[in-house]
Amino acid sequence: MTVITYLIYLAIAVPLTIWVARTLSRNGRVFLVDVFHGNDDFADAVNKLLVVGFYLVNLGFVTLFLRTGGTVVDTRGLIEQLSVKVGIVMVVLGVLHLMNVWIFNAIRRRSRLEEMTAPPVRPNAFVGTSPFQGPGPFQGPVGPPQPMPQGF
Repeated sequence: MTVITYLIYLAIAVPLTIWVARTLSRNGRVFLVDVFHGNDDFADAVNKLLVVGFYLVNLGFVTLFLRTGGTVVDTRGLIEQLSVKVGIVMVVLGVLHLMNVWIFNAIRRRSRLEEMTAPPVRPNAFVGTSPFQGPGPFQGPVGPPQPMPQGF
C-alpha cells in the first residue's frame, strides 16, 4: 500500500504543479507587462524564468516530500497520507505564488512612485521668455531671459 500511496501522490502532485505553473504564467503575463512598463519581450522572458524556477522548486519539494514516516497498511492510511501530502504541496504552491505576487507588486509600486516623482520635462537653467514681456503698463521687463532661482 505504501508504493500505491507514492504513485497516487505523484499522480496528483505533479499535474497539480504543472497546472498551477501554466495558469500563473498565462494570467500573470499581463501583470508582468505592467511591471516592466509594456516591455513584452522582457516580461515574457521573466515569465518563462519564473515558470522554470517554479517547476524546480515545487517538483523538488514534491519529490523530497514523497517519503512517508511509516508503512501504509490500509485504505484509511492511504487517504490520510495523501491528504496530508497533497495539502502541504498545495499550501507551498500558494505561499510561493503569494510571495511572487508580493515581490512584483513591490517592484511595480516602486516603479509607479518613481514615475510620479520624476519631472515631466527636463529643467533648464533659464526661465523662458513670456508672451507678456515687452513694453506696456502690465508687461514684464524686456531683455534676456532671467536665471532660474535656486531650489526649483
